[in-house]
Amino acid sequence: MRVVYAGTPEFARVALERLHAAGFEIPLVLTQPDRPAGRGMKLQASPVKQFALKHGIAVAQPHGLRLDGKYPEEAAAARAAIEAARADVMVVAAYGLILPQWVLDSFSYGCLNIHASLLPRWRGAAPIHRAIEAGDAETGVTVMQMDAGLDTGDMLLVERLPIAGNDTTASLHDKLAAMGGRLIVEALELAARGGLQPVPQPAEGATYARKIEKDEAAVDWAQAASVIERRIRAFNPFPGAATVLQGESIKLWQGHVDERAGSGGKAPGTVLDAGSEGIAVQCGQGVLRLTELQRAGGKRLPAADFLRGFAMQADAVLGT
Repeated sequence: MRVVYAGTPEFARVALERLHAAGFEIPLVLTQPDRPAGRGMKLQASPVKQFALKHGIAVAQPHGLRLDGKYPEEAAAARAAIEAARADVMVVAAYGLILPQWVLDSFSYGCLNIHASLLPRWRGAAPIHRAIEAGDAETGVTVMQMDAGLDTGDMLLVERLPIAGNDTTASLHDKLAAMGGRLIVEALELAARGGLQPVPQPAEGATYARKIEKDEAAVDWAQAASVIERRIRAFNPFPGAATVLQGESIKLWQGHVDERAGSGGKAPGTVLDAGSEGIAVQCGQGVLRLTELQRAGGKRLPAADFLRGFAMQADAVLGT
């Protein structure tokens, strides 16, 4: 089976690697254009492009795929490349562009998407972050047949995964990426034998995982400690939960709800105590003990090391 692959970040690279290792012919990869990244803001190829170039796979990087859109010449060139590839199927994972109907109609097996949630929950751009933020007990991967809607196509394969109490977006991403790579190989092998059974998504339970924005990073200490703790894990590694402490912007990377700490009637954001076990902060409901923090320009540090280089004032208040 010949496969055109469309994807951009590390999550997509993992599945591409699995398909390549399984022996599928991959004549063409589509990925997002190179973007500025790093401190020098130099153009950087996506993880998918880097893998493709390393293995001699042709790469197309159109800014858009609509033939009547903003980039018609790039879309037409992509269409010519897809036609020349003579592929049976397109596999899509976190590509970042909407596929117009001409793409969906270009393959005998259509377009199969690897989506990191249990559809129809968390359709959209940030399913891993939003599942942790919402306190979901489980997530998983859905391989689906793409249609014109946003993650609305029939489900082909589904596998579930519990979300651990210490999972961050980074750790859950890695588990789901490996799962997605394994499932797409299985899906294509089944498709080649006519063994896939499409199942429509349930009409109930659909939610939308909107894109993560940098301005979501700021912690609202009036929220419950359990909510803030989930947001810290959900925003690790991007954009990183943040607060202000004694005039400095501080990133918060780890913490836990401290059931033993008493509030003493303090206002939300007040530091109750600080020591080797962490920094206890009063929240709108409950107490959160911060255990890993980072100053601007510094490294992530355990709370004990952070405090050795930071003069904490008595009754300091975070977020002001």
